[in-house]
Amino acid sequence: MKLTLLGTGTSQGVPIVGCTCEVCHSKDSRDNRLRTSAFLEIGDINILIDAGPDLRQQLLRSQIVKVDAILVTHEHKDHIGGIDDIRPVNFLMHKTMEIYGLSRVMNVIAKDYDYAFKTFKYPGVPDLHLNPVKNDSFFIENIEVIPIHVKHLHLPILGYRIGNFAYITDASFIAEKELEKLRDLKVLVLNALRIKEHYSHYNLEQALQIIEKLQPEKAILTHIGHGMGRYCDVEKNLPENVILGYDGLSVNC
Repeated sequence: MKLTLLGTGTSQGVPIVGCTCEVCHSKDSRDNRLRTSAFLEIGDINILIDAGPDLRQQLLRSQIVKVDAILVTHEHKDHIGGIDDIRPVNFLMHKTMEIYGLSRVMNVIAKDYDYAFKTFKYPGVPDLHLNPVKNDSFFIENIEVIPIHVKHLHLPILGYRIGNFAYITDASFIAEKELEKLRDLKVLVLNALRIKEHYSHYNLEQALQIIEKLQPEKAILTHIGHGMGRYCDVEKNLPENVILGYDGLSVNC
């Protein structure tokens, strides 16, 4: 399994429009962050996690032309705002795109992209099939996906575990029974918004506490805002098994 982080930024991305801070003006490419998304290559199956408003740019930058399914964490626009950009993949693959997420999230996608679900569709609209996820694991081809139920402030959202890899973003709380699903991981991707505490996202200290508890072989931080500080400053103070994620980072899981 190969993981590529297509985007590692928070809802506004980094740099933020109009911001004059040192992170937003950094010349280090690792400080430039598109909205959060990830791409998994598992044998000949490709799975996208979230499809935010930067998806077209991300697909072009990583030369991705094949996506077999999309796992959606939740309905905020920095996570579903680019679903229409899956159209060229539809055309190339001659295949409906399978999308998975909570029933509530599937309803939002059906509403926001209603033109894709009409009986008589306008030519060229995205070809999407929505698959509500509950508590049980499910399969994409022969790949088992285990949903992880977490909270984004009070909003229930999903993370996902596939084999020895798990992906959690936008979390501010994970119950003990869900944490148990995250044991014995080779790679954990977890959100860490900034240094200071935040009402609806883990900050760096809270994310590191979760990582210390779970003890994955490797942890990668994502959904990072400019309040985290410069990559070069943060990286050198992290535990040995923790990486500050950046756009384009690829690892084997």
